[in-house]
Formats: sequence, C-alpha cells, structure tokens
Amino acid sequence: MGTIRKLRLQQHNELFTMNTQTEKINAPISSAELERRWAAVRVAMRERGIDVLLMQANNDFMGGYVKYFTDVPATNGYCVTVIFPVDDRMTVIGQGPFNMVREFENEDDILRRGVARFMGTPSYASAHFTAHYDGQLAEKAMAKYAHANIGLLGLAAISYALIDTLKKGPLANASFSDASDMVDHIKCIKSEEEISFMRQVAKMQDSAMTAVFDQIRPGMTDLQVAAIAEQVGHSHGSEQGLFLCASSPIGVPPVFANRHQQNRVIKEGDQFTLLIENSGAGGFYAELGRTCVLGKASNEMKEEYEFVLKAQKFTTSLLRPGADCADIWQAYNQYMHENGRPEEKRLHCHGQGYDMVERPLVRMDESMKIAKNMVLSAHPTYTTERTYSWSCDDFLVSDVDASERLHAFPQKIFEL
Repeated sequence: MGTIRKLRLQQHNELFTMNTQTEKINAPISSAELERRWAAVRVAMRERGIDVLLMQANNDFMGGYVKYFTDVPATNGYCVTVIFPVDDRMTVIGQGPFNMVREFENEDDILRRGVARFMGTPSYASAHFTAHYDGQLAEKAMAKYAHANIGLLGLAAISYALIDTLKKGPLANASFSDASDMVDHIKCIKSEEEISFMRQVAKMQDSAMTAVFDQIRPGMTDLQVAAIAEQVGHSHGSEQGLFLCASSPIGVPPVFANRHQQNRVIKEGDQFTLLIENSGAGGFYAELGRTCVLGKASNEMKEEYEFVLKAQKFTTSLLRPGADCADIWQAYNQYMHENGRPEEKRLHCHGQGYDMVERPLVRMDESMKIAKNMVLSAHPTYTTERTYSWSCDDFLVSDVDASERLHAFPQKIFEL
C-alpha cells in the first residue's frame, strides 16, 4: 500500500472514529466550558502551591469531581481515578485490560478532552487482591511528583487502598492535603452554560411528574409507578437517578423509600408521594417531589402542605449572596419551632449539580456561604401521626430579593 493511500486511510479512520464518538455521546459539555473550569482551578492551584490534583469516584450519584474535570462519569461501582496537573493534561485510570495505556496526541479528542493518557486495569472492589492495582498505575503516572504538593478531592470518595499505596511507594515523600474546599468554591457556582443545562433537567422532571400523575392507577405497585418517571427521564437523555416513593391509605404517613420497599399495591383512595432525583442534560442533577391522592386529600393534608410551602418560601427568601448556611439553618429551625412543627435534624436544603447532594449544605456544619448562580434544592419535610408533609423544588440564587424556582410543576397536592 502506497504512502498516500495509507495516509488517506488513516485520516478516514480518524474521521469515522470521531464522528462515531460524537454520535454516541449524550449531551456533552462544550470544550469552552471545560477549559473555563480547568483554567479557574489552575489559578487556584498556583495560588495555593498545589502541583497536582488527585480524585477518584466509582459512581455518578456523588462522583461529581470526575465528571466536572473530564465530562465522563464514573459508573457501575468501577473506580475512575483522575490526575490533574497544574501545567499538563490529565491522566485517567479506569476499567480496562492489564497494561492498557492509550496516549492521546490530539487534545480535542471528543471523549477524552484535556486527557493525555488513559490507563486501564481490571480492579474490582469485590476482589480485595486487586485493591492496589489503581494505585500502582497512579504511581507511574505521577512519577515526577515524588516531592510535590498533591491536592486530594473528595476524601470520602477516594479509596483507602489508593492513598495507602501511594504513601508507601515512590510518593512517600510527597505532601498530601485536602483541596476539596478550593475546588468546591469554583464548582458550586454555575456558569451560564451549566445553568442552561440545569433548566433542561428541571423541565425534564416536570414532564416526568406529569406523566406519573397522568398514568397512576389502583392495582399498580409503587415500583411500577416510579418506573414511569424513570422511563420519561431516559427518553430525555437521563443517565442515572433515584426515584423514591411510597403509597398508603389517608391517615398513614407515606414515607418514601427506595426500590427494595416499593412492592405495595396502590388502592383506590390512597395517597402516593414521589421524589424524582435524576440527572439529565449534561449530567446535572435536580430534584422534584410531590404528593397525589387517588381520591380526596384530607383537610389536615392540605393544611400541612400549605405550611410546607410557607417553610420552603421562608428558606428560599434567605438564599442570598453572602448568607451564612448555619444562620439559615438556625433561622429555619426557629421558624419551625415557633409554628409548632418539628425542627430539621438532617438536611432540608442543599446544592445540586454533578452531585446529587452538592455543597453548600444548608446547616450548622457548612463553612461555604451562599453565592449568586448556585443551584439549591429546598425540601422541607416532616411527619406527623397522620401525614407526611413535604414539597421539593430546585432554586437558582440570584442577586435580587428572591431565588428563582427552576421547576414549573404546580405546587399542590394533586387529587386524581
């Protein structure tokens, strides 16, 4: 085969591969947006003297750092490790055959943008003897950082095995520190492109809740009803999510639960409560929660729901740039106490984005302050002897008096 023919064949194969990847990828973030993120993080790294960031995730519920830097989610419980240097392209380590190394000369590779190499290893959390495999590859990829300052992202998500391997090997003399807070302050403030995607996610969830309330019937199980919402999400490009629900007779609180507890058969006159918390366009999460009745709601249900809306409005009125999360938490609990309702003991308002639960957490242990262009979910929730009262929507923080509700789904108990 002649040189010219070989060159043309190579160009054809590269073009075919690129077009095929483009067709397969679901709602990719723009390269300009990725570059904005990388640039902002590298400025912060230089200010703090951090040479390289190390992150790891094994799911796309709370694996936001990996998705944020690479636009490729971690899934299936398989570890994805990302090495992000201050002055070079990334290395990604993930599921693959032994000794797999793929070099990317083209920085614009549609799937691996900003990545210099992908290293594969067949490691599994269920096979203890593979625990050090990812760390051994990370050692090779980080060889030049033997005496560097290494910033760790998401300590609760990084495996003990990875850090243990690194600290016992050639990187034993490197300095390790938690850099999560540094990146969180960048990641939690959404760009215009990110906000646009999150609006699409909220609209998708509105459609899913509409479909559920249109199709729910006596004789269906809770799981079958939740599957309607999941299918609508999939039809709009949703990749992952939770669909917590429960049904019960009027007068019995329907405290929602996951699929393992969704086998109850719904009866005429029952109430049904559903939380749709799935990712959509761009891989961003939002959440929408409502209650319906296959008949008539009790006056007590309606009264408690009206109070829930007031409690949500009270919280969102405090979501202003510069507000302290601990102060909002304290004010909310004071409001609940003064109105004879249970105080929050867990989490009634939090950020969302690439993580299903993202900072800031609106409660007493959060140091991050509210900022413009954060997206937060507000879901005041409490249980009485006869009611499960709640409402859930996402809000965009602005620099005006009120945050903007991203969901358009009506705020009421639906009587079907």
